Amino acid sequence: MRLLTYNIRYGGVGRVEALASVVNQSAPDVVVLQEATRPEVVKELAAATDMPFWAAAPTHSVGFMSRRPLRHQWHRPRASRRAYLELVPEGESWRIFGVHLSAVHSNWTERRRVRELRAVLAGIAEHQHGFHVVAGDFNTIAPGETLDIQKLPPRLRAFVYLTGRTIRWETIQIMLDAAYVDGYRALHPDDRGLTFPAGDPHVRLDYVFLPSAFAPRLKGCAVVNGTPATMDASDHLPLVADLDLA
Repeated sequence: MRLLTYNIRYGGVGRVEALASVVNQSAPDVVVLQEATRPEVVKELAAATDMPFWAAAPTHSVGFMSRRPLRHQWHRPRASRRAYLELVPEGESWRIFGVHLSAVHSNWTERRRVRELRAVLAGIAEHQHGFHVVAGDFNTIAPGETLDIQKLPPRLRAFVYLTGRTIRWETIQIMLDAAYVDGYRALHPDDRGLTFPAGDPHVRLDYVFLPSAFAPRLKGCAVVNGTPATMDASDHLPLVADLDLA
């Protein structure tokens, strides 16, 4: 199965053609979308990418498109600003969980992301021993990676300074401590894998995680880039992962 996670920015309005070009470039089986708050846009995008199964809602950031039937359900933990999306293929037991954590780089928002992620992990705890994938826009950087604060817009740079100049990045470490594998980093230990912003990537915000026990099932993971459409379609570059379901 080829899985794509993609933040389409502001619902994708006015950019269906560019978004479809980027999605079709990867030929995924399932797409987890963030900022997919315009169902009419997702419907049009699903048609343009030959994916007959899809869901989106104005009240939820995370949506999906698929070539095969998937049961879906949104869950919003009390500690989260946004719901996460649970996808289950018909007749199967494995799952995909799509997430979109809070944005903005600062110590204050990083603590919020920690709370949100802990709530997600508590919500999916019953599935910890089975094969599943957690994918989406985590809006944070991994341990050992760096943020060039000078590349932030002035107002966001000021927010970093006001909440403590050195940000304690904790969110991704929580995933690692919970025995998840960072899919991209596992296969590309020396590549930065930057996904944001699309026009001048300098941070990695988008991830695919799977339980370490199932790490051998990850056959590929890559940032989708290299065409003009990626810059026109969204401010994020999508991440694609190839998974062995056997």
